[in-house]
Amino acid sequence: MKKKKQAKKHILISIILLVAVLTALGTVALCLYQRAMRPNVTTPDRKDFSLYIPTGSDFQQVKDSLYANQLIQNPNSFEWLAEKKDYPNHVRPGHFVIKNGISNNQLVNMLRGGLQTPIKVTFNNQRTIADLAGRISHQIEADSIEIYTLLNNTDSLKAWGYTKQTIPALFLPNTYEFYWNTDAYGFVQKMKAEHDRYWNEERRAKAEAIGMTPIQVSTLASIVNKETNKTDEMARIAGVYLNRLKSGWLLQADPTLVFAVGDFSLKRVLNVHKEVESPYNTYKYPGLPQVPSASRHYRLLTPSSMQSIIIITIFAQKKIFPAIITSPRHWQSTIATRKDIRDNSTR
Repeated sequence: MKKKKQAKKHILISIILLVAVLTALGTVALCLYQRAMRPNVTTPDRKDFSLYIPTGSDFQQVKDSLYANQLIQNPNSFEWLAEKKDYPNHVRPGHFVIKNGISNNQLVNMLRGGLQTPIKVTFNNQRTIADLAGRISHQIEADSIEIYTLLNNTDSLKAWGYTKQTIPALFLPNTYEFYWNTDAYGFVQKMKAEHDRYWNEERRAKAEAIGMTPIQVSTLASIVNKETNKTDEMARIAGVYLNRLKSGWLLQADPTLVFAVGDFSLKRVLNVHKEVESPYNTYKYPGLPQVPSASRHYRLLTPSSMQSIIIITIFAQKKIFPAIITSPRHWQSTIATRKDIRDNSTR
């Protein structure tokens, strides 16, 4: 009887100890779970926050950025989990979108896995490669000098099939997706792929049908783009220039003269500007120059059927009116109008 009581007592004690141990383990487990899984991130205004981690950053720099923006509620729990997951040895660069209310586990997994969010990169008609490099460097990690140097490297240009004069034709103005930590080479490679995708067989055939190469289409597009920003006029103006080229006339395109002079603030081209010595002066030299400016090209592949030869710009009341000349009588009328405006402007 006594032995039975002692056995029951031992069993009871064992159960109590087991429950105590399990409770302690459960408490520890719950604590660890909460450290890892409960929300520990608060973003400004509860909106998505963009965290940029530059190439070469270490864990300390990541922490500095997180803490400076007051994103982490409990730094100790974040650092504890980061260490457990060996994140300090796996810091990856990029643009990371952090959502309000996520846990340490979600944050560390995203950063450690390099699960960054692409960004939108947009550029329009940059006049020079230096302008383009500057524009891009404000949107991705690549430095403007790095981009500019690459785009002036003869060997690299040759490998891509371009020269310093024609390389602007590679860049089609649009909005693209990039990873923020893209370097200069990666940027150009992406642009080359986008260019090749745009210039498919159908578009190359259209360019060939009007006797032009993709680079020549790009050059003409850049001129037309500077002549007007009205899309419904672009095809007609392209037709004017194509007819001039076909007829062997001088192009006499003011946008190329502005580039030749190098003064992009010019609002009106004067006779003195037409005397400047430059391969971009289409008042002196025939054919298309290799004008380093990019624009959209597709509309130029289906130019207006109007047999227009001369395009002029009439200045009146500080407004610009593109005029299409289609006959000798129209030409004489336009010259008279132009003279009246010039005479009035000098009074």
